[in-house]
Amino acid sequence: MALVFHWFLPTNGDSRYLTAGEFAAPGAAVGYRDTTVRYLSRIAGAAEQLGFVSALTPTGYWCDDAWIVTAMLTQVTDRLKFLVALRPGLMSPTLAAQMVATFQQMSKGRLLVNVVAGGESSEAQGYGDFLNKDGRYGRTAEFLKIVRALWRGEAVDAEGMYLSVRGAQLSRLPEPVPDIYCAGSSAAAGPVAAELADVYLTWAELPGQVEEKIAWIAGLARQCGRKLRFGMRLNVITRDTASQAWAEAERLINAIDPDVMRAVQEGLSRSESVGQQRLVSLHKGDMSRLEIYPNLWAGVGLARGGAGTAFVGSHSEVADRIVEYHQLGIEEFIFSGYPHLEEVYWFGEGVLPILRKRGLWHHPYEDVSNSLSNARFTVAGGVPRSSDDKA
Repeated sequence: MALVFHWFLPTNGDSRYLTAGEFAAPGAAVGYRDTTVRYLSRIAGAAEQLGFVSALTPTGYWCDDAWIVTAMLTQVTDRLKFLVALRPGLMSPTLAAQMVATFQQMSKGRLLVNVVAGGESSEAQGYGDFLNKDGRYGRTAEFLKIVRALWRGEAVDAEGMYLSVRGAQLSRLPEPVPDIYCAGSSAAAGPVAAELADVYLTWAELPGQVEEKIAWIAGLARQCGRKLRFGMRLNVITRDTASQAWAEAERLINAIDPDVMRAVQEGLSRSESVGQQRLVSLHKGDMSRLEIYPNLWAGVGLARGGAGTAFVGSHSEVADRIVEYHQLGIEEFIFSGYPHLEEVYWFGEGVLPILRKRGLWHHPYEDVSNSLSNARFTVAGGVPRSSDDKA
């Protein structure tokens, strides 16, 4: 199966550094790109042009609302899908199922759903959600069962431990039903993803660790009579040469205020997230241990939570690492970079052509683009003329 690539929308603002300008080291240039429709549309448009299937949007108090932003961006893109974060604890399953159906109708089927159940209890409580992490995963299972039944056109009566609905139904079904992406490294997360997700996501850990995680989830899925796809979420720094890429990684690290770095590491050491704990254990805050595997760099995790690793290297080296993880079972990659607009071009114009030549990737829209191009242009007097040209 051909590889699938997704990009990221920085709905918390973008800059040329891992941290915002006010948290940069003294002497670092300060630059900030606000989350305007104009800027985000440039990123989305570039991703669409280069052949990314979708753009992931995050959720949390630190960023703009994913649903509102992506709904607006569907109006300035043509084919790019949006992998929108959804928190089951913040809305009823019926409302969520209805929102998805509406999004699919208005966007002509360009929604994917990223279900976020874990994370930190402190953040969940800020939204009024006081379940512990295991409870949040239990509720997510009930939530997704109701949502999937509604998407099948069923009238749903459900009495669960966490959620209850009576006579729930939809007047419009989503077309198509969007794929559901789930992550989670804890014992509570695995069974939920195995039973109810279409794609299981992991952060970029060492190959052996990723292989073990895939085997774990695949085994749980087989018990449910299901087979999932597997994806990986990480960052990328790719350049024409390896030395240029590593110089960029060094620039990003040097721009972090040491006090901010220490504060981030102290906070991450107390994280409830099993996946976050696994990432922190890869480097333990040691600046001399950041290349944890060839071309796999843990420096991003010194300044932020979440996806803390990155592929760093020349375009061919990054392509090699993608192939290596693909051979373990990873079919989809969700990348981001700093800044996101520039890095999407570095990757899209540097790495994707290499993977195309190796027969592992093709542009998802090229067949449509070619047919449209052939339909729109005719030759008049030896000069190509658009069929829309009335002159």
